[in-house]
Amino acid sequence: MRKLILSMGVSLDGLVARPGRYGAGGWGLPPDDPTLKQRKLDWMRDVGLHVMGRATYEEMAEFWPVSDDAYAAPMNDIPKAVFSKTLERAEWPDSRIARGDLAEEIAALKRESGKDMIAWGGAAFAQSLSRLRLVDEYRRVLQPVALGEGLPLFKGLTAPLRLELVDTQSYDLSLIHI
Repeated sequence: MRKLILSMGVSLDGLVARPGRYGAGGWGLPPDDPTLKQRKLDWMRDVGLHVMGRATYEEMAEFWPVSDDAYAAPMNDIPKAVFSKTLERAEWPDSRIARGDLAEEIAALKRESGKDMIAWGGAAFAQSLSRLRLVDEYRRVLQPVALGEGLPLFKGLTAPLRLELVDTQSYDLSLIHI
């Protein structure tokens, strides 16, 4: 059975998005450290399906097909499942719409053969996955910024969610040239 991995950036004050459309932008952060970027690309080699909510899907479907960034190829080439009750068409190539119950749909996707799945937030989608205990592994990139206001990853939990730290890695921000 394949697992569901949630990959998200999180601020020092535990927020995954600022208020506003698309999480109000990139928080004014420099580009990824080259070592971190390579690690994220390596993670995607082990992924067989991108999973996301409608808002993230629409943002990514607009950006990745025309990008020349190293992330573009795995974002475009790996199949995608978008969870939405309102999206009429999924026009980003190799995309399908999941309209059923989130827990049932994720369970069915986990039973499919293939590589693991990686979920990309929006905050609301990530919160739903966490609240329903559907995430098997969290890959959080702690960003060196405090937002002060925004959306937390673990909003609405009905009981404590116990996690085990498996790995941690620091990156040198002085290596990033803006």
